[in-house]
Amino acid sequence: MIELIEKVRDRGDSIGGVVECVARNVPKGLGMPVFDKLEADLAKAVMSLPASKGFEIGSGFAGTLLTGSQHNDEYYTDEKGAIRTVTNRSGGIQGGIANGENIILRVAFKPTATIRQQQRTVTCEGEETLLAAKGRHDPCVLPRAVPMVEAMVALVLCDHLLRHHGQCGTLKSEF
Repeated sequence: MIELIEKVRDRGDSIGGVVECVARNVPKGLGMPVFDKLEADLAKAVMSLPASKGFEIGSGFAGTLLTGSQHNDEYYTDEKGAIRTVTNRSGGIQGGIANGENIILRVAFKPTATIRQQQRTVTCEGEETLLAAKGRHDPCVLPRAVPMVEAMVALVLCDHLLRHHGQCGTLKSEF
């Protein structure tokens, strides 16, 4: 990744990419089935980040190429008696609610718009001109995006955990 970013930077250009985030040990039951769906809140949070242009969870867009029988996550009981899914195509969320599997999401980030190559533009007066940015600009936002995606996901999960506790009283108090 570093080599590719440096190569693109040396050409005066930029590149985008995808950040994948996995949230482990998320309690079952977080989220709502209609209005505050967990995946909707996660999507809103990460799509509010600068340069984000796409969001998918679980199988994402690739899941549209499957039939229901191929895509559905079948349930089973594991050796400890926990209800689990054989696959995790839903990305840990079904019907807007966490199902206890890993939450797996991906966020696509566009290439940085400010590049050193000349590009056509228009002035405030409407005249066509060329623009070539000067100064230091990131050739790729991905290295900076990773902790931002992680933070946004953590904030959403904490918010849903507190909501769940408010409704169900499931957190144990240390007081």
